[in-house]
Amino acid sequence: MSDLTEISKFFETEYPLNKEGLEELLALFQTKTFTKGTQLLNGSQEEKQLRFLNTGVIREYYATPEKETNINFFTRPQFITDLSSFINNSITKKHQESLTEVEVLYIDKQAFRDLLSKYECGKSFIDLSFQKLLKHKELLEYNRITKTADELYKEMLIYKPNWLEKIPQYHIASYLNITPETLSRIRKRIS
Repeated sequence: MSDLTEISKFFETEYPLNKEGLEELLALFQTKTFTKGTQLLNGSQEEKQLRFLNTGVIREYYATPEKETNINFFTRPQFITDLSSFINNSITKKHQESLTEVEVLYIDKQAFRDLLSKYECGKSFIDLSFQKLLKHKELLEYNRITKTADELYKEMLIYKPNWLEKIPQYHIASYLNITPETLSRIRKRIS
């Protein structure tokens, strides 16, 4: 049995459920470990599981035949599911790859929906999840359009230092939409 401490904390603080509902939900989660370099999500499939990163590092990206562009990194315990695909039963455009060995807790979509219906908390969970997702996406888009790579890197130093410690520099460069050489120059200027 995996450690459910982090996911328990998440639900207790972010989406409070009654005690019985939380215990039942946690009992439904299964654990899977993936090795470094494993594709957890492909841009041509539908999300069929609610997935929670318990340990490890995952990159999320868009891919075309010409290139991959990183859009997010997950380095702490949190949900990693493409909520839009999960909730709307649609095909995702995102890809996810483990950058380290990762432990993921997961629950199948139907079992999760059944439980939310049983405890009548499904609508609030989905509404709050989408609000957070949209807020994050809007901030990301705004920053990428209005800020320079230097400014984005400085913000990363302040708000995401764990990314700089745990994620290879070429992935950080892709996230900033610059070359690794440009990132190296930025790092030298800022140091």
